[in-house]
Amino acid sequence: MRSRFAAPSARLALAAVAAVAVTATAAGTATATADSRSATVRACATKDLSFKVSLKTQAGGYYLVTAKAKSGVTCYLEGVFPSASFGSSADTEVAPAEHAVSDRVTLSGSTAAYAGINPKTTNNDFGKEFDFLHLSVAGDEINAVTLALPDTATVDRPVATNWHADPADAVPFAN
Repeated sequence: MRSRFAAPSARLALAAVAAVAVTATAAGTATATADSRSATVRACATKDLSFKVSLKTQAGGYYLVTAKAKSGVTCYLEGVFPSASFGSSADTEVAPAEHAVSDRVTLSGSTAAYAGINPKTTNNDFGKEFDFLHLSVAGDEINAVTLALPDTATVDRPVATNWHADPADAVPFAN
């Protein structure tokens, strides 16, 4: 008889423990899901960023592009080169200066990402002159912005570095 009464009690206790475990797991999953969603940072679109172009003299001269997230935006740039051109013809589009993907750069507040663009990688007297740079985040070319250059650039086989967190890593050394 005793075993008859013990069995339902044991089942009840087991069911209660299982219910607590399921509830705790569900709560933990809900918390983890909420935390992972709030910590998710999306990829930057061109419209999320403000850009500045400055002329640098290192490595024979290049343009340093600084990208910052606009107010209230937190996003990341993959460590690939920006989509850029000096004009509308294919020979003014920048090619990659680096052969590997760099670290992802997360932008928010005053944090910036940097890319270096060398407008002329040839050692000759050829090239076309431009006063503007068309720039976008790779994959968002339809929303490109046009930036005035600090001076007129002679362009012949331009290259660009990947986006970097440190401007010293964005120097496009010519081969």
